[in-house]
Amino acid sequence: MSKETVFTMKLEAELREAFMAEAKAAHRPASQVARELMREFVERQREAREYDAFLRQKVEAAQASVQVGPGRSNEEVESEAAARRAELLRRSDS
Repeated sequence: MSKETVFTMKLEAELREAFMAEAKAAHRPASQVARELMREFVERQREAREYDAFLRQKVEAAQASVQVGPGRSNEEVESEAAARRAELLRRSDS
């Protein structure tokens, strides 16, 4: 990838010194490490946005489903789950 843009930033002298020392200890140029950190950050942010959109879509679909048809109460869901757990425990004991 072509590197044609310069990125300048201000940071504490101690942080810069520690970063430079760790990059040197890893036998890597500090600029390469910084680019990797930036790429990882961009990817994490993108994944977080995609996951938020996925969850939002699931919630909207669930809300639409409840509005359209008869939903089930939490008590009904919990009761059904308890019955399933009891049945599985009974089977595992047999």
